[in-house]
Amino acid sequence: MRWTLIVALAVGAVASAMATDRSAPPVRELTAAQIVEKNVAARGGLEAWRKIETMVWTGHMESIHAPMPMMLFVMQQKRPNKTHFEINALGDRTIRVFDGERGWKLKPDQQGKAQVKPFSFEEVTFAHAAQVIDGPLIDYLAKGNVVTLEGLDEVEGRKAYRLGVRLATGETDQIWIDAQTFLDVRYDRPFAGGPGHDRVSVFYRDYKAVEGLQVPSVIETGAGPGVRPDRMVIERVLLNPPLDDRAFARPRTHGPGAGMAADNPPAPSPRRIPLNPSVAPAPYPFTAQPPSAPAPAAAPGSAPAPAPGAAPASGPN
Repeated sequence: MRWTLIVALAVGAVASAMATDRSAPPVRELTAAQIVEKNVAARGGLEAWRKIETMVWTGHMESIHAPMPMMLFVMQQKRPNKTHFEINALGDRTIRVFDGERGWKLKPDQQGKAQVKPFSFEEVTFAHAAQVIDGPLIDYLAKGNVVTLEGLDEVEGRKAYRLGVRLATGETDQIWIDAQTFLDVRYDRPFAGGPGHDRVSVFYRDYKAVEGLQVPSVIETGAGPGVRPDRMVIERVLLNPPLDDRAFARPRTHGPGAGMAADNPPAPSPRRIPLNPSVAPAPYPFTAQPPSAPAPAAAPGSAPAPAPGAAPASGPN
């Protein structure tokens, strides 16, 4: 199943469009450090993000590649680099877990029996480089990341700064930052093991305020002309809920601890923030796992992405 939750931001250059869009204010000439500073401020501030040790998203996935058009998901993230992503399709659960060093994926086989497999080398490499919870720009110096300004692009009709980000792992990513709002709008990561893909693109949309933090409520992958993207719709967010490390261990296939929901359900909390109050909360709760091939009879699974700066989720092999 193709799921990719990755963290995103933006940049590029088009001089002619500036002349035609007279209503848009001129884009200021800024350094990479200044763009990052404005991005961090727009997303809620450095100190506010430093206080977030755990984060849980709940919502639903939409994809024409899935066995169902809409599936419920829960994504748990814990610093420094732990993720648990689960999708439920009519009772069939698919899970992807990364404990910071190793990863596992659980999904039903064609007979409906749950199977647990370790991450491939490419998946482990991809997960190791993920910057969960806040992404590669917040506290980038402390994380050992190097950020450079590559240009000014136009992303879906809006000016966006394209930043090159070299992670401490050696991976080189690109992030686009909206030139007016300074919020992340797109994030590209390399993934050599993807089926027919060498890079993964994630788009962040419809930001909502969550206790002063800006979090996208829609994350899309596979967007492009004439292409219907996969969508992760985030309906609820939990900030700093208690998460047991067992949630990030190898999934069990049976018994009271099977999967995630029985092991470590997110307890009701006053810190549960609805991103879309008109949508009913999921019965159980962003970057990020690589995309993978569709499962023959089960829902996809992945891990975070997601929020800008976090890793989005991807489906199982």
